[in-house]
Amino acid sequence: MPTGPPLKMTHNEQQKAIIAAFKHAWQAYKEYAWGKDELKSVSHRSSTWFNLGLTLVDSLDTMWLMGLTEEFNEARNWVAHSMVIAQTKDVNLFETTIRVLGGLLSAYHLTKDNMFLEKASDLGDRLLHAFGTSSNIPFSDVNLYTLKPHAPKWGPDSSVSEVTSIQLEFRDLTQLTGTKKYQEAVDKVMETVQAQARSHNLVPQFINAQTGRLSSGTLTLGSRADSYYEYLLKQWLQSGKTEDKFRNWYLDSVQGIQEVLLSHSEPNKLTFIGEKRGRFSPKMDHLVCFIGGVLALGAHHGLPSSHLELGKELTYTCWQMYERMATGLSPEIVYFNTSPDKTDDITVKANDRHNLLRPETVESFFVLYRLTKDQRYREWGWKIFQAFEKYTKLPNGGYTSINNVQDTQNPGYRDKMESFFLGETLKYFFLLFCDDDTVLSLDEWVFNTEAHPLPIWTK
Repeated sequence: MPTGPPLKMTHNEQQKAIIAAFKHAWQAYKEYAWGKDELKSVSHRSSTWFNLGLTLVDSLDTMWLMGLTEEFNEARNWVAHSMVIAQTKDVNLFETTIRVLGGLLSAYHLTKDNMFLEKASDLGDRLLHAFGTSSNIPFSDVNLYTLKPHAPKWGPDSSVSEVTSIQLEFRDLTQLTGTKKYQEAVDKVMETVQAQARSHNLVPQFINAQTGRLSSGTLTLGSRADSYYEYLLKQWLQSGKTEDKFRNWYLDSVQGIQEVLLSHSEPNKLTFIGEKRGRFSPKMDHLVCFIGGVLALGAHHGLPSSHLELGKELTYTCWQMYERMATGLSPEIVYFNTSPDKTDDITVKANDRHNLLRPETVESFFVLYRLTKDQRYREWGWKIFQAFEKYTKLPNGGYTSINNVQDTQNPGYRDKMESFFLGETLKYFFLLFCDDDTVLSLDEWVFNTEAHPLPIWTK
């Protein structure tokens, strides 16, 4: 397996600025929220979600890649000596898997420090109790001490994306430990989903853990369905392209997306992916912007070249979601105009104008730049990074989500720095400007949906 790049590498000017941004965010986290899940960056307080040091663990591989040895070692020591996994705390299976389990596994692969693998194995064993159902579909939550799982408090169903976007991490744990139970559990989830009839090979947003049945509902690549499609491709890649069922399921789903959800705006014919529940809706979450990079990655690994072109078109649309806003930052959700008499392609509703420091567009920029070397992706990425610096950076408190990307005078601070800003967004910025393609080569590594690199299996 690849051991990853060295801690030290030559950084260009853009990377130096991105490292400075990370250090600014990290210093605020260290001062006001050390060991806690997230920083409340305006009020200089911390917030607790799972009490597992989300921001710290999410940031381990970012610091290692950036060569921040002192910061990495401080975080490593917290994980070794202060992280308590066996606590009476209900955690979300999906979020804990992609952020914490993924972060620990990635840190192990990059450093070969057995402490990270020991922690990952302990956490994986406890999370596995969420799978204690007759349906093979896990409950959404599990207590890390009592090991009792349960459905979410808001209803009986689990999100489809949540139960189908934990596979890379548990399969990797099986590869590392030789213990089959991890991979067997998540493989059964995929088989259960695939055995059911689905419109155009697309999935709805919800599935019942008791019955294992998919709901009828909205077809979307946005919230609660998004990373299902990502992990179809990436499980095939993770296997070293040996488990062709994942490739076939992925190709079928891309065909369904093109048949049902793909459309173009007016007057400029921006390619976008909408939603459908009965009628088609031209609504697109920023979360959907992952798909450009995924399509390009599939084409790079031998899937149809038309996927690369579609990925480019969709990523250009995501860039327009930034470029057309006053702050240069994308809103959480946009609606595309499809009537020929319209003059603006994009409409933003008042409740959707916020920006949460999300990574998906920069992620697609990174993949497309790595595969095409088209400088426009770096140019667009740099503009977005500068917009983050201008409108979300706080002098003494890291970075913050904002309420209104259309208001340059009063964007409105939301008092929250998401863990994924350090774990994903800044990491993808850093990699976008990396001049060495061997650093996390896309032929040797696959990124989980929280941007944690895991190695592609070799025979």
